[in-house]
Amino acid sequence: MSKTYDGSSIKVLKGLEAVVKRPGMYIGSTDSRGLHHLVWEIVDNSIDEALNGYGNEIEIVIYEDNSISVKDNGRGIPVDKHEEGKYTPEVIFTTLHAGGKFGSDGYKTSGGLHGVGSSVVNALSSKVELEIRRDGYLWTQTFAENGSKANELKKVKSIKTTGTQVRFYPDANIFSETVYSYKQIAKRLRESAFLISGLKISLEDKRDGKKEEFYYENGINEFLNYLTESKKEICTPIVFEDDTRGDLSVEIGVVYTDSYNDEVLSFVNNVSTKDGGTHEAGFKTGLTKVINEVAKDSGLLKGKNMKLEGPDVREGLVSIISIKIREDLLQFEGQTKSKLGTPEARSYVENLVYNNLKIYFDQNQKQLENIVSKAISAKEAREAAKKSRLEVRNKGKNKKEIAMSGKLTPAQTKKVSERELFLVEGDSAGGSAKQGRNRYNQAILPLKGKVINTEKAKIEDILKNEELGTIVNILGSGLGVEFDIETLKYDKIIIMTDADQDGAHIQILLLTFFYRYMRELIEKGHVYIALPPLYKVATMDNKRVEYVWDESDLKTVTDTFKKKYYIQRYKGLGEMDAKQLWETTMNPETRSLLQISIEDMMVSEKEIMTLMGENVPLRRQWIEDNIDFDEVDDYDIKA
Repeated sequence: MSKTYDGSSIKVLKGLEAVVKRPGMYIGSTDSRGLHHLVWEIVDNSIDEALNGYGNEIEIVIYEDNSISVKDNGRGIPVDKHEEGKYTPEVIFTTLHAGGKFGSDGYKTSGGLHGVGSSVVNALSSKVELEIRRDGYLWTQTFAENGSKANELKKVKSIKTTGTQVRFYPDANIFSETVYSYKQIAKRLRESAFLISGLKISLEDKRDGKKEEFYYENGINEFLNYLTESKKEICTPIVFEDDTRGDLSVEIGVVYTDSYNDEVLSFVNNVSTKDGGTHEAGFKTGLTKVINEVAKDSGLLKGKNMKLEGPDVREGLVSIISIKIREDLLQFEGQTKSKLGTPEARSYVENLVYNNLKIYFDQNQKQLENIVSKAISAKEAREAAKKSRLEVRNKGKNKKEIAMSGKLTPAQTKKVSERELFLVEGDSAGGSAKQGRNRYNQAILPLKGKVINTEKAKIEDILKNEELGTIVNILGSGLGVEFDIETLKYDKIIIMTDADQDGAHIQILLLTFFYRYMRELIEKGHVYIALPPLYKVATMDNKRVEYVWDESDLKTVTDTFKKKYYIQRYKGLGEMDAKQLWETTMNPETRSLLQISIEDMMVSEKEIMTLMGENVPLRRQWIEDNIDFDEVDDYDIKA
């Protein structure tokens, strides 16, 4: 039945073979996300030099062949012989877990993959070209496919500057996507420049000549201005820092806006901690404590039992927490570096927030009044919303809710892990979806028109909205501070709209709602967008029918037709009957779903505020920069 299982069955992967064999273990995926992760790893090495006071310039170039170079003016990689018997650059680029971040002498603080980054990038590249400026000379070395050494380290010429340049060519045999996004890289670099005042980062794209430079003298302050340019501030930005401890240093920026939402962005050693951790917990505790205390002392909170809770004092808040931690103190929870676990960070940040904000509020009474007034309104709205939810639970649903919930066509299975909820644009498409669905596990909820923009709405207005109130009830997990992922009734929430402007608008309205009030749905991978086909290509007798999802694939498909054919451009889901909708958009075996995720919290926050906020000129500028108005749709033809 099987071969003998003995010592010969155990395969030992040597050198970088493990990375090539299982790249997803090191960079998450081999799609566009993994491709860009290579850039972050090399850039993070250069940033680590700047974080530790060595170098203040980083240059990134995207070349026509989609290779990328990262150059800094740091110390340069050491070029001496390592105790391993090889020169140090070779050790760093060909050995996992080799780098200056493990000992106490190389780096005080660092991000990246802790010595794995350079070797992983080398393993997943077809070529890596290394230039080192150190000890008065320019040194070079090249690595070939999957990290193999192409030549020895060479001393090329005398030179006065210092630094490192790495140019790498992602392996097309490993990555499904090898075209870099200028926009994505630029956003990440801007974030890094904000967090390290005085660091100059330049980006050049030789494919089309684009160039940008990111440099901020007052990084956190300018970061706050960047994040809130689509909102109205109700207090001046508050920025404070402390680096007296030695093993921990913190810089914090706080500003309040007229928004009904809050956003806390946190970073550890310049790496985003999207899941928070001890530094965020300390920040929130210190903030809640100091506002309650100074508000009572100022007579703004009256009554012995009057107390503001965390969500109340954070309504409208935009804050940035950037903490630097010495390597030997750095702890993270779980497998990723997205949640800080260092215990010392909590009390340190809490005390820093409390002490600095107490001084600020003592000196700025009017700003305190604005913030407390907003917090009291948030408390009243939260309590009213809670009361409303309790009334629904205790007295039964009102007529509106019964009517809307009656539009739900439920799934038969009780297994949450199998259930899918389709949020469908319009009654026509909803009718087709109901007829074509798999009754066992697919539920259908037709949506009547567009939901309200929750970026500009209070929570009580959201609950009063017919469509959103129904979605909240059907999902069963609550919203806002009461959201509980454990009570979710569906594994997949699939937004299914027409492939037009109205459909896109409905998508962004729903995604804004989920992002603001049920963010864990997105973070845990429960939210999807259905991708209906753009075209139907069929012979004139309809004996052969092909569907096309991507504009670029249309010609490829039509070239396979030997007989006369016609092309139909689908304007909406309602143009498909139940059978077509099932085959193209709902059948798990043939459909295409886009899973929504949050790659970069700062980018997500910024774009939600830009697209859905009050600043019309900023939104217009974003649309002009990102939308191609010259596209012409002329398909409904015969050939």
